This record gives sequence, structure tokens and C-alpha cells, in this order.
Amino acid sequence: MAKKRASGGNPDDVVTVKKYANRRLYDTEKSTYITLDDLAAMIRAGREFEVVDAKTGDDLTRSVLGQIIMEEESRGGPTMLPAGFLRQLIGLYGDSMQSVVPGYLDASMAMFRKNREQFRTTVGAALSGTPFADLSRRNIEMFEAATRSFGVTAEQADDVNDGKDAEIARLKAELAALKRKSD
Repeated sequence: MAKKRASGGNPDDVVTVKKYANRRLYDTEKSTYITLDDLAAMIRAGREFEVVDAKTGDDLTRSVLGQIIMEEESRGGPTMLPAGFLRQLIGLYGDSMQSVVPGYLDASMAMFRKNREQFRTTVGAALSGTPFADLSRRNIEMFEAATRSFGVTAEQADDVNDGKDAEIARLKAELAALKRKSD
């Protein structure tokens, strides 16, 4: 049975991927075998999917998502999950607060995504038309890549929101000064 998308979309929007005993993944929508990289690309494209055991029908989605993260982390490039974060997360298993962590992490990521979009829009508008626009765009992309999997604590989010206007004003002033120098 297909699930609805998190955004409340049509149940048909959720792709069912069957995982076979030989570890192969089968995309039932496209009728083809796929890889973990293909599933990661689906996530980046905003596609919802569920992974089920082909024999038992058990939901394996969380397990496969974990495999995708571990594969991304082991590629040799920059990682997003520092060892300290992973240790803290592991330490919370069996803790009395374990049941609170998933909701907290989901809310933190939602706030991070919201703040990321606001930051991108503000900096993009402030830098458009300057020689620093391309450099800033690349820096933002690197920052996003480095922090994509992290949640933001409630205290950090409050600090960001409280200091956002002052920081934006300071950045605009610095940019104006740099623009005057470059002109």
C-alpha cells in the first residue's frame, strides 16, 4: 500500500522500491533495477519512496536511508556527520529522552532549511551585480553541502533569528564598502 507524501500529495507520488535477498533494488515505477545512488538522486529531486522487502513486504526504508548516508559519508570527500555528533546520537539510544529525539531532529532540520532559504535569498539580493556574487554563491553552496544533515538547536535558532537583522545590516555595509573599493 502506497503512503501519502509528507507534503500531502497523491499516494501515487510515492515510488515503491522492492529490495530482494540478493540486495538488489527494483523501482516498480520505472520497472528497472536501481542503486543507492539512484535513490539518493530521487531524494535530491524531492521524490518520495518506500523500500519494502520483496518477499515479506516489511518496510526497509529507514535501513536503506541509513545505507545511503553511510555510503555518502565514506566517499572520501567532505563529510557532514562528525564523529562527535554520531557518538552523541548513539549515546541517546536507550536514554529516557530517546523518544523525543526524532521529533526534535525533524523540527531542527525544518528550521535549518527555512533559515537556509532566507539566508540564500538575502545574500543573493545583497550581492547581485557585484564582483563578489559568484564567489558568494560558491561559498553558500559549500556551506550548504557541509551542513545539509545537521539540525539546529532551539537555542542556536533563537540566536540566529535574534541576530539575523543586525548581521544582515553589517554584511550589507561591508558589501557596500567592498563595492565602493572595487569601483
